[in-house]
Amino acid sequence: MKTWVVGGAVRDAMLGLPVQDRDHVVVGATPGEMLAAGFRPVGKDFPVFLHPQSNEEYALARTERKTGPGYKGFHFHASPDVTLEQDLARRDLTINAMARAEDGSIVDPFHGQQDLAARIFRHVSPAFAEDPVRILRVARFAARFHDFSLAPETNALMCDMVRAGEVDALVPERVWQELARGLMEAHPSRMFALLRGCGALARILPELDRLWGVPQPPQHHPEIDTGVHVMMVVDLAARLKLPLAVRFAALVHDLGKGVTPPANWPRHHGHEARSVELVAEVCKRLKVPNDIRDVALMTAREHGNVGRAFEMRADTLLKLFERCDAFRKPERFSQMLQAAQCDQGGRAGFEDRPFPQAAYLLAALAAARAVEAGRVAAETAQRYPDQPERIPEAIRRARVAAIVPVWEARPTA
Repeated sequence: MKTWVVGGAVRDAMLGLPVQDRDHVVVGATPGEMLAAGFRPVGKDFPVFLHPQSNEEYALARTERKTGPGYKGFHFHASPDVTLEQDLARRDLTINAMARAEDGSIVDPFHGQQDLAARIFRHVSPAFAEDPVRILRVARFAARFHDFSLAPETNALMCDMVRAGEVDALVPERVWQELARGLMEAHPSRMFALLRGCGALARILPELDRLWGVPQPPQHHPEIDTGVHVMMVVDLAARLKLPLAVRFAALVHDLGKGVTPPANWPRHHGHEARSVELVAEVCKRLKVPNDIRDVALMTAREHGNVGRAFEMRADTLLKLFERCDAFRKPERFSQMLQAAQCDQGGRAGFEDRPFPQAAYLLAALAAARAVEAGRVAAETAQRYPDQPERIPEAIRRARVAAIVPVWEARPTA
């Protein structure tokens, strides 16, 4: 029995990056021998075990054979006679197909070190085309390793996979998982650039893909192209290290512009309502978690109103808070404001402009939330014991009155 550290741990160590998890390949062992050594089995589709002390994963060396469409259509074979090189040959990229022995020596049958030095993503073998998840993984790597480029032959292979319908076999949960991880990298726009380049984005997120080539008013959007704008918005959210809910909201906030009739370009009147409908469809299709979906829907609906916050009356601000359920969920409202701030900053030359609307709206909300609704309700009930319908309006008037001082101090220029 011999073991090697494989995959991302070897790659990241060579790049001087912190190693989060270490995966191991075991050659020359059977499942029974692993159990006898104290390892705990965890693999469902093939033999994977947890080390009894470190809890790190140890997988028996294996080969695989394609048996059906999609990423689940595989038959795995693990036995003591499978070699390390055979195991590495089934991996996606050359930079992920290296192994490090216990003495520190490197096994690199597919020249991963050379591609690592050249900053190139290159597939190991034609077997790459058998697993469509690999397209998503490479796109995610592009968002993480922003100075890497995609080998032309790998891009051509990915294009062939898309044309063959492999991407259509991806299950929604896996698509969302990979997109979410890519959104949390430092340069998420590169993920979508790679997906567009091979045609995969049009299959998994056509609502986003159609934004490229859609113009916007240049006086408001110097970058003009809606797709370019959205990528700038997402990258700004990443630069500000904002949470996933905000990054996803930034990604989908303008989907409605993709269905504006060309005769109305570059104006997009009413795109917010169209965006809400499309965001809801995307979230349902990809099974996006509800808390993330809710921030995205609110951002699509309200980002224009947030930008015009200084133009609103005090009672209109209250309606905004009520519509957003901000009294019960102020944190979600705050995340929507962060996405709206990225929307303003995601424009050529606007990246570092202040966004005072956020602080203003949060101050107005804090003033309204400070109103003791229970006390107002009790006083109203005592004054009008036979008219309980007066209570909600009394609370609203008290909240508007609390907002007024903040509203009066707003910037007017």
